[in-house]
Amino acid sequence: MFWKKEKNTERACRENPQHSGSTTVAEACSDEACSVPAAEADASHCPVSGTKGQRVDLITVKALLNASALRRLDGRSYRFCPAPECPVVYFDTAAGSIFRKEDLTVRAGQKEKGDSSLICYCFGFTLGNIRRDLATRSKTDIPALVRAEVKAGHCACEVKNPQGSCCLGNIAKATKAIEAEILAVSN
Repeated sequence: MFWKKEKNTERACRENPQHSGSTTVAEACSDEACSVPAAEADASHCPVSGTKGQRVDLITVKALLNASALRRLDGRSYRFCPAPECPVVYFDTAAGSIFRKEDLTVRAGQKEKGDSSLICYCFGFTLGNIRRDLATRSKTDIPALVRAEVKAGHCACEVKNPQGSCCLGNIAKATKAIEAEILAVSN
C-alpha cells in the first residue's frame, strides 16, 4: 500500500515505545512507516487508533487536563477517542494536538477495565458497584438513581465526564455487559 505523509496526520506507532510520550500528532511519529494512508486521513478519527472520535466541548477538555497539559492546549475542536485500548483521550488533528490518559486529572473510565473504573463521574458509581449489585441482587438501581439525579438537574457530565456527555448510555452498556458475564459464568 502506498503511504502518503501529510501534515498533522501521522499515526503513532503504538508498538514503538519511543512514541508513547508524544504530545502532538506531528511528534507522535515521524517515521514514514507510521504515516496514515492518504485515504484514511480524517480530522474526526484518532491519529493513533483510527477510531472515529466524538466532539467534546473545549470546556470539558480544559476542566480535565492537568496543569502541564493545560499549558500545551493548542486546539479548539477536540474529539474524544472512545477506543479503550488507545492511550489518546483528546485530539485535535488540525492543531496537531493530542492528550493522553496521563494528561488528565481524572482516570478516563472508558479507557479502564477494572472494577474501580468510574462509570458515572458526577455521582461516583464504578463498574464494581454495578457488578456487586448484579451479583448479589440480580439487579441494579444505579441507572434509575442517575436518571433521577439528571432529571433533578444535579449532573455535570459536560465537565466531569471525559467524553463530555451524559453517562447513562455508558451505564446501560456496562450493565448489559456485566449481566452477560454473570450469565456466562453461571451456565
